[in-house]
Amino acid sequence: MKVSICVFSFLILASTIRAQEAIYGDQFDSGALLVGEATGYQVSLENETFRIIGTGSAPAWSAIRYDFHDGSGSEIVVNAATTPKLYLKAKGENRPNLRVDFLDNSGYVTNQNATTVTLEEDYNIYELDYTDRLLDGAFGGPCTTAPCVVDASQLLGLIFFINAPEGGYEGNVDIDWLSIGTPLEEAPPPAAYEIRYNQVSYLTNRKKIISIVSANATGEVPYQILDEEGREVRSGTSTASSFWAPSQEYVASIDFSDLNIVGTYRMITEEAEATFQINDDGYAELSKASLKYFYFNRASTSISEALGGEYARPFGHPDDEVRIHSSAATANRPVGTIISAPKGWYDAGDYNKYIVNSGISTYTLLAAYEHYQDYYNAFEMQIPEKGGDLPDVLDEVRWNLEWMLAMQDPDDGGVYHKLTGLNFSGIIMPHQYNFDRYVVQKTTAAALNFAAVTAVASRIFEEFELVNPGFSASLLEAAKKAYAWAKANPTTYYQQPSDVRTGTYGDGNVTDEFDWAAAELYITSEDNQFLTDLNMGQLRGGVPAWPFVSPLAIISLNHHRNSLEGDIDLQAIEEKLVSTANQLKSSIETSAMQVAMGSNNFFWGSNGEASNQIIILIRAYETTGDSSYLEAAYVGMDYLLGRNGTGYCFVSGFGDKSPLNPHHRVSESDGVDAPVPGMVAGGPNPGQQDNCSGYPNNNPASSYVDDWCSYASNEVTINWNAPLAYAINALRFYQNQGTDRVTSVQENLRSSWEIAPNPVASQLQVINSTFLNNPIPYQISSISGKVIANGRIMANEPIDLSSILPGLYIFTVFEAGSPISLKFIKQ
Repeated sequence: MKVSICVFSFLILASTIRAQEAIYGDQFDSGALLVGEATGYQVSLENETFRIIGTGSAPAWSAIRYDFHDGSGSEIVVNAATTPKLYLKAKGENRPNLRVDFLDNSGYVTNQNATTVTLEEDYNIYELDYTDRLLDGAFGGPCTTAPCVVDASQLLGLIFFINAPEGGYEGNVDIDWLSIGTPLEEAPPPAAYEIRYNQVSYLTNRKKIISIVSANATGEVPYQILDEEGREVRSGTSTASSFWAPSQEYVASIDFSDLNIVGTYRMITEEAEATFQINDDGYAELSKASLKYFYFNRASTSISEALGGEYARPFGHPDDEVRIHSSAATANRPVGTIISAPKGWYDAGDYNKYIVNSGISTYTLLAAYEHYQDYYNAFEMQIPEKGGDLPDVLDEVRWNLEWMLAMQDPDDGGVYHKLTGLNFSGIIMPHQYNFDRYVVQKTTAAALNFAAVTAVASRIFEEFELVNPGFSASLLEAAKKAYAWAKANPTTYYQQPSDVRTGTYGDGNVTDEFDWAAAELYITSEDNQFLTDLNMGQLRGGVPAWPFVSPLAIISLNHHRNSLEGDIDLQAIEEKLVSTANQLKSSIETSAMQVAMGSNNFFWGSNGEASNQIIILIRAYETTGDSSYLEAAYVGMDYLLGRNGTGYCFVSGFGDKSPLNPHHRVSESDGVDAPVPGMVAGGPNPGQQDNCSGYPNNNPASSYVDDWCSYASNEVTINWNAPLAYAINALRFYQNQGTDRVTSVQENLRSSWEIAPNPVASQLQVINSTFLNNPIPYQISSISGKVIANGRIMANEPIDLSSILPGLYIFTVFEAGSPISLKFIKQ
């Protein structure tokens, strides 16, 4: 039997010291419960617990009102002005999002900055702090002009919402007690440590690490690894812990890289356990979901049930009647002119479309195809165009390219910065959106991003001229026109108009965009004008991001090095790329968490940074043939999939603990409990610009909260998903190729074929004891499949490689029509 506790500022009960400190408390043992009717919910007292039963029929924003009382059923007013903090001991089935608002005697509620928690299956004690949230935002009710101050000294009760924006909650929410001012019982002490691990899959013949993370230093932790039958397959002790500054935690490691049998395993320690997978192709489903995200984010379309399942939605945002904003008006297109600019991808959690962020996002997917053509030619996506004449990934990219082309002013070649409403929409589905849409201001940054991307697309779609006649040429023409406009308007930076309040993507330094666009245009057109414009001296290495695209120029120039020899300083380009990769690899090797993410890498969109780090490591491997870069890339992927400062797998729909409440309007308003799968959350961000409650702390690596309100850490965007898709698919490509599993460069060897020396400086000798007397066809290709050289060879005849740049290559000989491939490194 619980002791009844109802404590107010004027009444002291003699129960416990903790109770005496409470301003108000209710343990639901008095038999009194003042709760109004709530559509779609049943409320009751059961076993001294406040139970809310969701029947699945509740509409969005169905409210459950709880009134403060004196224990006998009489309503009272509570003064919480000194400590406006609410505590709950609660649990909920299906991890519901519970929002709680204070209600004062004027009818004002704390809804301007909502205070929410996500309940777990087991009881936890939650703190909801309203100190800086005592404002009504005029979203309905007596407050009509925001903000209205909620009077914490005159509180009548609480308003509960479950999964507020979508409703439809089905399950039980149990509240054991609630209090104001201080909790009625102390939370249990945290476990001595947590296990952080890759929650999607470890891969056979790759490095495998589990991290044991604690608030205090630990010695070596004994562990066992059991297979599905409960048999011990490994045991030992972890390393001693080391301090990891980004999360202010101590981290010990367990390396079980030698365990390579496919299966499900359990790692057990004295205080914790974790279940993990080992698979040959463990990234298969994630590789598809990371790309299908873009289909789910398409504008100007419906999502069919056949392709979208429970995420099917009606047609929204036709964008065929878009207005010219005053900031974008010209003589030929004055204010209010109607243009058509359909298709494209929603940029993020909102429904707007931005050229600058489309730049790096579209480039990244185009680069993925350009670097791994054979892989993507065979890659099937569940999209409407599946099975057509284009590779599916290019079908998806074309959806956005066609929107980008419509954003160019045909009169002068300038490019509008964004297509947007004047304000962000509410939490609605695309088909419910009925606000006017505008194209806003032409900018230098938009023109250069557009020019770079369309130049890349032109050279890729040139290979599909028969499928898309004239498309490649139109892309290149558009790229040149945009570049010419940018040169004529080199400092037209974005300035947010006073009547527009959506995202800016402003960039006041576009020197890197000029170099990127010039590089891509030169690679595609071979026009010396662009080579002259390219300032090699100011190209900077680093990890790419939408405001810093210099590394994209480096990636493209390095990838096309065989066709650019003699035109540019290729060694300098390689050094910039490899220097960045060396820094990342060193961070992984020296970090207590064994990740490349350091304290300075945590900001808005830190998970985009983590994905782009992996791309740089992969490109360094492909440039040098040094497998340590590829190993570092595989280890780096662990960070995104759970071995990090939060314990979250940051990709929705994957792992044991992944985001359930991302800042994504479709996921928040579609009535489906689970969010759209395959979306990577923004990630830890100590800036906490959203002022959302629930952040565990402001430590760089753990400043993350899985809540809709946290757009600073839990929003999704195309420019974070694109590098995830590139990285996960590249790693899958190498995993399935069996490439450099720290063994030998002569895998796939058949009969007695050999190549020597390996690595080779200039003359590659091909040796076969049963070599035929007739010439045999061969080819040499880059690791991404681009043919560098081909011909026919006779027995023991060397191949001159002196003109080929250093890197990792594939030698393929066709014996009786069957290919035999061997890898070699050119020094």
